[in-house]
Amino acid sequence: MNGGNLRDLRKKRGMSLNELAENSGVSKSYISYIERGVQKNPSITVLEKISKALDIELIQLIQYMNISNE
Repeated sequence: MNGGNLRDLRKKRGMSLNELAENSGVSKSYISYIERGVQKNPSITVLEKISKALDIELIQLIQYMNISNE
């Protein structure tokens, strides 16, 4: 998964890392790990929480994060 894509989507939605953490119930540090590529395989439960906070369907989030920026 490309965590940088999550960061891009979050910013497009006008959300800070703190806001996404608060709205999703996922810790700020864990989201940061995903965005920086430290955590490459977040659970479906975590992705569901993030997708709801970003107001995007889970499958769309997964597809978006699987797009490579290479």
